[in-house]
Amino acid sequence: MSITMSKRAALLLFISACSSAPAFAQSSSAPSGCGSAPGVPQLFTGTIGDFRQLPSRASLGIMTVGTAAAIGTHTVDDRTTRAFAGETELRSTFKSGAVLGGTPLQMGAAFASYAIGRALHKPCAASVGADLVRAQLVAQGLTLALKGTTRRVRPEGKGFSFPSGHTTVSFASATVLQQHFGWKIGLPAYGVASYVAASRVQMKRHYLSDVTFGAALGIMAGRTVSIGHGRRLVITPMATAGGAAAGFTWVGRR
Repeated sequence: MSITMSKRAALLLFISACSSAPAFAQSSSAPSGCGSAPGVPQLFTGTIGDFRQLPSRASLGIMTVGTAAAIGTHTVDDRTTRAFAGETELRSTFKSGAVLGGTPLQMGAAFASYAIGRALHKPCAASVGADLVRAQLVAQGLTLALKGTTRRVRPEGKGFSFPSGHTTVSFASATVLQQHFGWKIGLPAYGVASYVAASRVQMKRHYLSDVTFGAALGIMAGRTVSIGHGRRLVITPMATAGGAAAGFTWVGRR
């Protein structure tokens, strides 16, 4: 998959998710349940409120599992890196993960979704785009703070490794999309996020524990931002005897 194709695929995923379902919902004569489209200042003032909402029982649960998974996979970090990154024939397969999970594409797609919703007067689409932008800001803020605190060296020997920023922002976006649209959009979104996480290990940019913790961090950020959107099947990473796994918990509808 070329980098250009990867950009198009990611943009299509975000834009179609944020325009098709809300546009259909608003095509009837019934009034929208999304209220008015949030203004640009609200994207940033809302993010401040999101950081305040981070301390919660749900966040504690997600990060407890994520931390346990990271500790569990830490013991096989070096072995996993040698085995997975050593498969040089996979390099071209996972190369696009650097673009798909990168801040320029993730944040650009989030702002594009928000702008499309505002331009087309679709408050639901604008609301999804706003949540994506805020999830990106929260995820990036948490990642940078932890990188500066832990200062773990990457497998390749340069930069800060823990946690994986690409993984965190990708899972944050996937969680927002799943919360808004359910698993029809959530599954492919989490698939893309998982591909990004695998690519970081394969390209020797991160250890397995970096991406495991990053996934939990992203899920927490996305969930915090999109609280109140009624899709409550929660996905969390976990540690197992054989490495990492994912757990699903149904906690009812909002």
